[in-house]
Order: sequence, then C-alpha cells, then structure tokens
Amino acid sequence: MKIGCPTEIKPQEFRVGLTPNAAQEAVAHGHEVVIQSGAGAGAGFEDADYIAAGATLLETAKEVFAAADMIVKVKEPQAGERQMLREGQLLFTYLHLAPDPAQTKDLLASGCTAIAYETVTDAQGGLPLLAPMSEVAGRLAPQVGAWTLQKANGGRGVLMGGVPGVGPAKVLVIGGGVVGTHAARIAAGMGADVTVLDRALPRLRYLDDAFGAQFNTGYSSAGLLAEHLSQADMVIGAVLIPGAAAPKLVTRAQFADMKPGSVLVDVAIDQGGCFETSRATTHADPIYEVDGIMHYCVANMPGAVARTSTIALGNATMPFMLALADKGWRQACIDDPHLMEGLNVHAGQLTYYAVGKALGIDVVSPSVVVKH
Repeated sequence: MKIGCPTEIKPQEFRVGLTPNAAQEAVAHGHEVVIQSGAGAGAGFEDADYIAAGATLLETAKEVFAAADMIVKVKEPQAGERQMLREGQLLFTYLHLAPDPAQTKDLLASGCTAIAYETVTDAQGGLPLLAPMSEVAGRLAPQVGAWTLQKANGGRGVLMGGVPGVGPAKVLVIGGGVVGTHAARIAAGMGADVTVLDRALPRLRYLDDAFGAQFNTGYSSAGLLAEHLSQADMVIGAVLIPGAAAPKLVTRAQFADMKPGSVLVDVAIDQGGCFETSRATTHADPIYEVDGIMHYCVANMPGAVARTSTIALGNATMPFMLALADKGWRQACIDDPHLMEGLNVHAGQLTYYAVGKALGIDVVSPSVVVKH
C-alpha cells in the first residue's frame, strides 16, 4: 500500500501524522511512504529524517493525495483537503464529525473511507488513539488557564498556588476521565485547590483511591455544579461522549453568579464545547471574554507542544496504521472490532451512530459495510 502524509494546514497546527519511526516501520512492512516536504518541521523532524527512513518526499499536498492509497493525518481534513479525497481512498485521522456538518457532507460526497482516531476503542472500553492527546490537553489546561487568569490577559489576577498568607486559586474540573484526571493532577501540583466533578461513582472511587487528598471529588449534580461555579477561579471542561457532540453544562445565565475575570478552559471544544458560550479559537488568538468571564477554547491544544504530541500520537496510531496497510481496511476491521468502531464514513454512507444522531443523518452499521 502507498501511505501518504501531507503537511497539516489548520492554523498553528505543528504536529505531523507520521513520525520518521512510523515511516520506517511501514517501509519495513513492504509499503511505500510519501510525505510532503516540510511536513515534520513543526515537530522537529527534518526531511532528511524521512528520507533516511525510506520515505519519498513530494512537494505539494495535491501530489500526496493523488499518490496515496491511505492518507494519515492529525487534524480533520480542511475544506481544500477534502476536495482532494477520492472514492476508495482511506483516510486515517481525527475527524470529530458530530459538530461539523460541512466536513461530514464533504467526506460523504468524496466516496472515501474514513476511520476516526477518536472513536477507535480498546478491550477496556477506552479510546486508545484519543487518550495520548487527552493526556496532553489535560496537562496543558491548567497551564493555559493560569496564563489566562493573569490580570494582563483579562483574568482575575489570581496565582494558582497562592503565597503564604494568601489562598490558592480554586479550580473546578468537570469530568473525571483522562483529560480531567491529568488536568486535576497538574492543577493540584501547581498548588491550586482542585475539585473534580463526575457522574460515574466507580470513577470517583478510582480517583479517590489513586490520588487521595491531592484533590477533592464530587458527584456532579446541577446544585453542586452551581455551588462550585460560584467559587471557582478556573473551570476546566473535560467531558466526552465518544463521537458525539459535547453536552452544554454551563450556561451564560450562570456567569452572573461567577467571579468576574474567572476562566473557562474548554477542552471539549473539538466536539462542540461544553460551555454554552464556547467557540473554537486558535493559538494565535486563544482567548475571548463574555460577560466578564474569560474563555480559552483552542481546538488543537496539543499542537502547542507539537513534538511531545506527535511522538505520543505516533506511538498509539502506528500499530493500527500498519494493520490497515498490511491487511486492507476491511480485513483489519473484521479482525479487530475495536478498529471497526473507528469507521465513520464509507463510500457515501455514514457508519457511526452518534454522529448520525447529532446531524440527523441515516447510519449504516459498520459491520454491514465491511462485508460488502
């Protein structure tokens, strides 16, 4: 199979879909790898690294899309990239289709087969290709929130860890999954007073057992959420319904009870955001204010630490990428039902229920399309 990797073109996206190590592994498996010149530069990989791995350099994304049987990326294909997809071509990347009808329409029209990193599962019920970026985004959230909290950036002017005689910032984390756990760990490590809310009692028990007194936990109810919102200096939205649009958990009306200059960090923005007033921003212009409340809603947070993120993502995606290339997507999905969960689009048909429900589109079971 010919595997292609173009340069990411989403604003301030410095990651790359294939590391030189992944390219070398693919070549060792007998596949041909074509990569756009300069694609790895943002993550610290030079063209020479890919040449040494056995890959072929191409100058333009158009050449990569035209040559490749499978396109491996990081972010969802942008409008111009979607026009380069063709019938029968395999796309393996993050998609986040539920809040993105335009992308969904274009992918269906292209006739391609699209497997989304964020909906591939594992035997433990986890999301192994989302997890590494969730870990990165979770660890970044308190860091960018602390920056936004500075007075010069519109925040309350509160130091995360306080100082002797002055209390620390109060941080509320909504959601105790991968993002929330890592966010709480880092925020607590910065000295903040942290509370994590979740509705899964087994998860709350795990957090209590694993982290003890490092941070507090609570069962998420409307009343408890409202109480903590009124006290918080920073709120980190870390909720996820796999493949579906994020629920809106904080309304604009609730801002009236919050501290002026407090900060919302919406890590769920890729899935539409979990705050009513969330809208996607970029690293170039990351924050905005609504009714005195600061919002940080960058849609590709891990892109800020592109080298760490690229290597972590490459470690996770490589086995799946090789399986798809070695066996073809049909057989790979038949052999691995967890990979089949990643199938979102095939030949003009939507194959992921949560996306269909969010966008009002009929869905065909992935187990049906892999057999035809």
